[in-house]
Parts: sequence; C-alpha cells; structure tokens
Amino acid sequence: MTSDKIKQIAICHFARNGYEGASLGQIAAEVGIKKQSIYNHFKGKDELFLQICRDSNVYVIYTVKKYMEINRNLPFKQFLYNLLLVLKDQFEKNEFTRFCLRFSLFPPSHLYEQVKEIVYHYLYMFEALLISVFEVSKLEGQIHTEVYLEEATSAYLGLLDGIFIEMLYGEPSRIQKRLNHSWTIYWRGITK
Repeated sequence: MTSDKIKQIAICHFARNGYEGASLGQIAAEVGIKKQSIYNHFKGKDELFLQICRDSNVYVIYTVKKYMEINRNLPFKQFLYNLLLVLKDQFEKNEFTRFCLRFSLFPPSHLYEQVKEIVYHYLYMFEALLISVFEVSKLEGQIHTEVYLEEATSAYLGLLDGIFIEMLYGEPSRIQKRLNHSWTIYWRGITK
C-alpha cells in the first residue's frame, strides 16, 4: 500500500520537476513518511524511477489491450484512427501515460540503457498487438497487397510518435491538425 502511494506521489514529482529535480524527501513528506522509510520499499531514487517506468509502460499496454478487446468489431479504419485518439486522450489526462512518453524520449542520462530496455520491451509488445490487427485486415483485403505488415505497423507507430512529439510542444489545435493530416496521408498509403 505504501509503495503504491510512494509511486503515485513520485510520478507527479518526476513529471513536474524531472528526474534531477524530484526530491525523495519531498516525496516522503507528501506521502506522510520519513525519507528513510522510502528505502524500505525501494533501494533508492533510481529503482523508484525505473519501477514507475515499468508501471507506466504496463499501463499503456493495458490501455491498448482493453481498447482492442472493446473495439475489435469496428471497421479497420475507424479502429486505427480511434486508437490514436485514445492514446492522445490518455496522454492529456493520465499521469502514467504522460510520464511514459516524456521519460521514454528524455530519460535521465545515467539510466538511459535501462529505460531503453524497458521501453523497447513494451514497444515490441505494442507492435505485436498491432500486427495481429493488420494481419486480419490484410486477409480481408483492406490493406494494399504491396504493403507489408511490418511496414504498415512501423509507419503507424511513426505516425503516433509524431503526434506524441507534437503533444509535448504543440497547442491543441496544432495537435489535432497534425493528427488529421498525418492520418489522411497514412491511410491513403496503406489502402488500395
């Protein structure tokens, strides 16, 4: 229970102040424990940060799986477009998703390799989930015969990356414009 509360408070501190600016003392005070009590749950700031990285990536994969289960009967085009909207919405409203994105792109330099390993593990899972959807759609003739599944999936993830970058720096109208324009070109590229 306490370790969950520590992570819940810490994610806000990391997101707001960055890794370097997040203070275990301030996190502990907000949780209502002494700083040294954090060490009963985590070896230190690095372990706490890396655990939040894992948890945030698990949450994103959970969100994608849940979306896929609920929406598996949507037309392929609507399914893919709505998934972009769901992930965009999650970034705007959910601390885990925001943390996941920010620190996937800009990890603390001394934790770069560990963060990269975590991110790639979950990115491969996400890619495998998408490929399963693309396989069915290709069999149904919804994807151009000359488009390979890996290409369509990689391009979709590239589209998502572009939207996420815009979300870090852009304004809502600019984000929506980027999403709509990129989506239109992407869809034309993979279909007949």
